[in-house]
Amino acid sequence: MHELGILVLVVAAIVAATAAGVRYVGPALRRIEQVLLCGSILVILFVMFFVCAEVVMRYAFNSPIPGHLEGSELLMPVIVFLALSYTQATHGHVGMDLLVESLSPGARRRATIVTLLLSVLICAIVAWFSFKNALQLWRYDDVTMSPPYFHTWPSAAAIPLGYGLTALRMFIQVLHLYDPVRFRASEPAAGGLHMVE
Repeated sequence: MHELGILVLVVAAIVAATAAGVRYVGPALRRIEQVLLCGSILVILFVMFFVCAEVVMRYAFNSPIPGHLEGSELLMPVIVFLALSYTQATHGHVGMDLLVESLSPGARRRATIVTLLLSVLICAIVAWFSFKNALQLWRYDDVTMSPPYFHTWPSAAAIPLGYGLTALRMFIQVLHLYDPVRFRASEPAAGGLHMVE
């Protein structure tokens, strides 16, 4: 119960600060999302070359790269979660909108606001508990079970980062849907959430 209280206070402080300074938070978040997206792309390229090098070393020289499987697995969450908020900002997630599309524009806007607020809550909870997990892995100095013994906490730290920024992005989208004049969109590309009655 104590942790839930702390989580509520942290989320309330972030929500208040974001609403008060959305003019500055939105563009800063957009830049962070673009930097993290570039990081995700670089990690994808690294994994591609790393796996190719491992295949060549294994089959051409009979000398596999130690830890190639664990290293690739640890980089998967980094690839996904660094780009999560950018994907939300550009409306790139797959969604089922058959029911929502049949609603009037006003009802669609309200349904989207409610959905985003529930998503903010869920993402904040997941970010909190995944942060605690990453912190525990860092404190224990957790490593993979086989050489070269990669640290596991950087991979785990990508999860709260991704979910936390996604929650922040969704809250900014809620503010924009609630009052588009006062809270202007700060998304990388024009998307489907810019619905005004």
